[in-house]
Amino acid sequence: MAKKEDFSEQEWQSLQKGVVGAGLLVSLSDRSFFDTFKEAGALGKHVAKAKQGSQSELVRELADVHGTGFGVTSSPDAVERETLDALQTAKRTLESKAPDELGPYREFVLGIAQSVSEAAGGGDTAEGAAIEKVRSAIG
Repeated sequence: MAKKEDFSEQEWQSLQKGVVGAGLLVSLSDRSFFDTFKEAGALGKHVAKAKQGSQSELVRELADVHGTGFGVTSSPDAVERETLDALQTAKRTLESKAPDELGPYREFVLGIAQSVSEAAGGGDTAEGAAIEKVRSAIG
């Protein structure tokens, strides 16, 4: 089972940025002031649940995330580009270093995207498209 110390700092940052970025990407795809609070809450709950109960030690460690990896002024385009890049890097990293962790990571990331999407009804088309981008990047 892979652990944080099995990865370089840059690899770990990509793994974490992919996790948080997946939720942000879905949230930004259909922006509404009040929905943002619900979606942020859903992201936080999903991460907390994974930190407590995931069978994957790697997912539990990734769920101990501090910060987003994005700047306060990051544009939606930058969030999308950086998230998809991070997810592609994370996929390659896990394929080479911890192939048995790719499935749990993929489920974690897609679960976050889905939780954020379901948090505040509406935006189904835009949010569905964002989830598909995440799914495509992570394989």
